[in-house]
Amino acid sequence: MLAPAIAFFLVFALGPLIAAVYLSFLNWDGISPPTWVGLGNWTRAFSDPVTLHAIFLTVQVMVLSWLIQTPISLLLGVYLAGYQRYRAILSVFYFLPLLFSAVAIGLIWSSSMLSSDGALNTLLRSIGASSLAKNWLGDPRLALYAIVVVIAWQFIPFHTLLYQAGARQISQVLYEAARIDGANGVQRFFHITLPQLRYTVVTSTILILTGSLTYFDVIFVMTGGGPGYATRILPLQMYITAFQDAQIGYGSAIAVILAVAGLILSLFLLRITGFGRMESQAEGL
Repeated sequence: MLAPAIAFFLVFALGPLIAAVYLSFLNWDGISPPTWVGLGNWTRAFSDPVTLHAIFLTVQVMVLSWLIQTPISLLLGVYLAGYQRYRAILSVFYFLPLLFSAVAIGLIWSSSMLSSDGALNTLLRSIGASSLAKNWLGDPRLALYAIVVVIAWQFIPFHTLLYQAGARQISQVLYEAARIDGANGVQRFFHITLPQLRYTVVTSTILILTGSLTYFDVIFVMTGGGPGYATRILPLQMYITAFQDAQIGYGSAIAVILAVAGLILSLFLLRITGFGRMESQAEGL
């Protein structure tokens, strides 16, 4: 019964990774015969200032994505898990970004929202805040933050679904006991809801952090890595190096670095959070 899953993993995951590792030891432009360079591509990856800057930007995107997406998703998920009036209608609007493709999201935000004459700047000018109107994607100091906001808008609905499902699994007995003891809404949230959502937080965190290592399409559509190198994170650096600059070997080395970083990060988070043990938090109820 495991054979189809194992075959899928070997063909689409392990196989390409092994091929990338092999290519990382070659100097190849995809056309001429490849030449063996050993660790040349690897030493270059950790000494190239553009790649090192891409690594720094990737870490920055990971941290900012977690700081923005986690609290908003958590609060929305807990709210949508309730039975408030109009909750179902509001849920439709919250989850709309899940229906759009990444390319469509990038085009909409870059051309309609964040351009010089886009909706955001138009709104700022209409309320008398013209000094706050910026070239959001053309300013190297602002472009990465604008990208992070767009990514958060795209993925917050998904993580909201995780928290909504987790919150609905919490036993109402806990809340009833807390109300009898006089706990208010804030106390119930911090002493019941948040601890009971521990594993959901871990799952969401792993997906956010490892997913940050694969962001490509939205950034490629919106900025192409620019202005300059302001938004060229590691996945984009890998693509540009391998396919635009025709340095397949060097690009493969960057791809392996991304894969190994994601694996190590996932194992580290599972280790420090105890998620792998998956102990029941409803024991004794």
